[in-house]
Amino acid sequence: MAIDPVCKMTVDEKTAAATSEYKGKTYYFCAIGCKKAFDDNPEEYLKDQV
Repeated sequence: MAIDPVCKMTVDEKTAAATSEYKGKTYYFCAIGCKKAFDDNPEEYLKDQV
């Protein structure tokens, strides 16, 4: 399971509504809206991750 970086929901990688690649890593999203928000400003959503 993955965590949607935008809304923090748990997402099953196999059934995720959308994915994005950023800096060599795949991110999984619960909805297209979360993917769009992430794609518009990925650093905003990753700033708290190590």
